[in-house]
Amino acid sequence: MTILVAVRGWKPDHWIHALRQAAPDRTVVLAGDDFDPAAVRYALVWKPEPGYLKTFEKLKAIFSLGAGVDHLTTDPDLPDLPVVRIVDPDLTGRMTEWVVLNVLLHHRRHAHYAAAQAAGNWRPLRQWAAGAVRVGIMGLGELGRDAARALLALGFKVNGWSRSEKRMDGVDCFHGTEGLAPFLAGTDILVSLLPLTAETENLIDRAVIDALAKDGPLGGPVILNAGRGRSLVEADLVDALADGRVKGASLDVFASEPLPAESPLWRAPNLFITPHVAAESDPVALSRYVIGEIAAYETGRPLRHLVDRRKGY
Repeated sequence: MTILVAVRGWKPDHWIHALRQAAPDRTVVLAGDDFDPAAVRYALVWKPEPGYLKTFEKLKAIFSLGAGVDHLTTDPDLPDLPVVRIVDPDLTGRMTEWVVLNVLLHHRRHAHYAAAQAAGNWRPLRQWAAGAVRVGIMGLGELGRDAARALLALGFKVNGWSRSEKRMDGVDCFHGTEGLAPFLAGTDILVSLLPLTAETENLIDRAVIDALAKDGPLGGPVILNAGRGRSLVEADLVDALADGRVKGASLDVFASEPLPAESPLWRAPNLFITPHVAAESDPVALSRYVIGEIAAYETGRPLRHLVDRRKGY
């Protein structure tokens, strides 16, 4: 049975090598190469061309090689087959590292100290205890829950918001439209790990930004986004950074990637930018995960972490 790799924007050689190492008894092929389409049973994909996957009549399952799945759910010709989200400790741990790093960058006022160092100035600021800062996480799936546990361990107060009701020890959980306002009012540092759906697109706009807490020790709210770029209205964030309504931000995902050179985000004050690397997919770790899922599925076990097409994640 053949496994197809179809990735855009990534170097496919690493994936082909890792999969062949993890499954030496299987045929692994790359989209665009010469192979028999009728032999393909599983597809490992990242941003495949719309309509491409429907050409494989004997395909059994599709694996999304990234934290998001909107690159698939927005394909009107996506086959009616199981779509599997990657839930792997390696990917989850990388996202948690990014979240903790950037929470601490703003909590410990790093932009100020970097500027002071560049100017040769000794300019200490008051450092608040973690327990004085309220971090609000939008999206309490696998990634959000792991990040919440790490932040709790550091002593931060953690709130969580999700579309449906969730419960987590140590976290004040809010959900739905009615829970959004109280969640925002009790958040000093907002962390978005939301998937992209019709409900979350452009969700973090001027109204949401202005509803964030203004009485925290950082002097105003901070916004972090490592979920999906189109959940945030970038122009509204630029304006809020410029006039001081938002004191700082960190972005790893953007509405258009790579981020265009003319984007005002590059020049916004107190903004840290990373090029969509928060939870970079590791070919070796994820290939082992996928091959393990395929092997279990072929023995009769249901596939785990299936995407709900109605919800979009």
